[in-house]
Amino acid sequence: MSETEMIVELRGVTRTYQLGKEKLPVLRGVDWEIRRGEWACLLGASGSGKTTLLNLIGALERPDSGTIRIAGIDVSKLSRSAAAQFRNRKLGFVFQAYHLLPELSVLENVMLPGNLAGFSRSKSRARALELLETVGLAERMKHRPFELSGGEQQRAAIARALLNEPELLLADEPTGNLDSHTGEAILELFQELRKLHPERSIMMITHNREISKLADRTGELIDGVMKKETE
Repeated sequence: MSETEMIVELRGVTRTYQLGKEKLPVLRGVDWEIRRGEWACLLGASGSGKTTLLNLIGALERPDSGTIRIAGIDVSKLSRSAAAQFRNRKLGFVFQAYHLLPELSVLENVMLPGNLAGFSRSKSRARALELLETVGLAERMKHRPFELSGGEQQRAAIARALLNEPELLLADEPTGNLDSHTGEAILELFQELRKLHPERSIMMITHNREISKLADRTGELIDGVMKKETE
């Protein structure tokens, strides 16, 4: 398969943290690939290294060794400013804890990535309104995050992640803070968004094997090593 067909390519990725005088190896030579347009799930117990791997793929950290190519670019070699620009243009992030700014309205939160990318306010606003309609929050756009339910906050966070039309959506336990019914609704939203943009790739971290059944590809980290992969 050619490089243009891969959105994520990991080769021999390692990451060790220094804890006082001790070294803690978290990733031990991870190889993995995700094709463009795939929904990939990464399984792993707490401490297995899956969040560290997502941070590396998201250019939030650098590996100690190995290569990480995202959309054909070796992100491990990017400067801090180039990595920030890459994240803003190519990636969307959805976190378990939503990370909405409490002083901003829902609309203003969703507009943020466009503002950071240098879009005009009118362009960011139009795109944000379109996305809020898509995720079912058009009537809540003037509310503050604390006025929303958990599910509504996650919908707003998903809309924000999609504002700059990322090639890769990175989701870290996006249903982890939600009850089962609300979590199912969020997963249904991901499925709906896939139908709208089948070219966009999704990498989702989860400890839930039932969620992984929705994916095209599943990898499992055990003690920092990619032990299993299914398609």
